[in-house]
Amino acid sequence: MRSCINVSQKNNLTLIKINEAADFEAIEKSIKHKVTQLKKIYKDSKIPIIVTGKVLKNKEMDIIEHIIKKDLDIEVEFDMPKELGLHNIKKTFEQEISKSETKFHKGSLRSGQKIEEEGSIVIIGDVNAGAQVIAADNIVVLGTLRGLAHAGAKGNKDAIIAAGKLDIVQVRIANIVKEIDRDEEPLHKCAYVYVDEGNILIE
Repeated sequence: MRSCINVSQKNNLTLIKINEAADFEAIEKSIKHKVTQLKKIYKDSKIPIIVTGKVLKNKEMDIIEHIIKKDLDIEVEFDMPKELGLHNIKKTFEQEISKSETKFHKGSLRSGQKIEEEGSIVIIGDVNAGAQVIAADNIVVLGTLRGLAHAGAKGNKDAIIAAGKLDIVQVRIANIVKEIDRDEEPLHKCAYVYVDEGNILIE
C-alpha cells in the first residue's frame, strides 16, 4: 500500500504531512498503518504529533485524532499557527476596511465573558466557546475564535472579522448571520470574514 502521508521527526515533535490530493479513505488507512509503527517509537515517549498538509473537515480531524490517541497517549494538533500575531493573517483583500478607534484586550476570553466596544477590538488571545465579542466595527482575534463574534453591530456592513483560527458555528456582521456546519466546513486558519453582495464570506 502506497502511503499518502509523510512522517518526520524534528524539534521534539513528530510531523505527519498529508498529501493534499489524497482522499480521506486512503488517509485513514495510512494513519492506522503508521500508528502501528509509531507504537514502537512511542513506548516511552510523549513527543506531540502535528498533523499538517491537506485541509481537513472537523469530523475528519476527530477521526484522525481518535485513531492516534487510541494507541498513543500523546497530544495531537492540527497545523495550528505557532505564534500569535497579525502576520498570521496572511492574505491581502481588495475591499476597503472601515477604520475606527481600536481597543486591545490582552488575554483569552473564557465561557461566559463578554466584551462590547463602540469601535474596533483586537483580542490578544483566544475567544473560547460561550464567550462573546461585540463591536460596532472590526474584530480581530489573534488566537482561536470559538465563541460568538458580532462585528458591525450597529449596522456597519463594511466591518470585518479576522482570526488566526476560526472554529465557530455562527458569525455575524451587521444584521447578516451565517450559520456554519462544523462537520462539513473546513477548519479555517488565518481566516478573514466579510460581507459581499449581502452575504458573509469566509476566506
